[in-house]
Amino acid sequence: MSEISCPKPVKLIIGILSGIKILLKDIEVLLESHLGKIDLKSEIFTFDFTDYYKREMGLNILRKFLCFKKLIDPEEIPSIKIWTNKLEDEFKKDGKFNVIRPINLDPGYLTQSKLILASTKDYYHRIHLQGGIYAEVTLFYQNGKFENLPWTYPDYQTEKYKNFFLKARELYAKDIGTN
Repeated sequence: MSEISCPKPVKLIIGILSGIKILLKDIEVLLESHLGKIDLKSEIFTFDFTDYYKREMGLNILRKFLCFKKLIDPEEIPSIKIWTNKLEDEFKKDGKFNVIRPINLDPGYLTQSKLILASTKDYYHRIHLQGGIYAEVTLFYQNGKFENLPWTYPDYQTEKYKNFFLKARELYAKDIGTN
């Protein structure tokens, strides 16, 4: 029989989608005040991989990723996802913006071997964590690079995203002392 072991702390990553560029900075400030210091930011990417968000978020959607210095217990991801959903709802209710959904927040975490994303949607490749929050392995790390899975979102399959996650992985390795 193998021994039960606790997982190592993980690197929190949040993906932000918005068609309102100023919100990318505003939400960054809010996230940092709640989740702690940001130690890595991606460039702003154009999000043009799907029309899925077009009706709710409008045109010209942008994507940005943030990584946080403070490592988290992976068991915290459901409560973080619930909190980010509430934050999204606050922006919806605000009514200041000319779109149904001004912001979309996708929390997840990085380990040395994978990128995990949290979701409120169940599907065959996702497991329930708690409170209606599911998780999926979105990318896995092998032979020095991140690899796709059959369900990996098209934007996460791009080299520019994967290069960002490699930088985040390097920071994480330093954080846990395995570089």
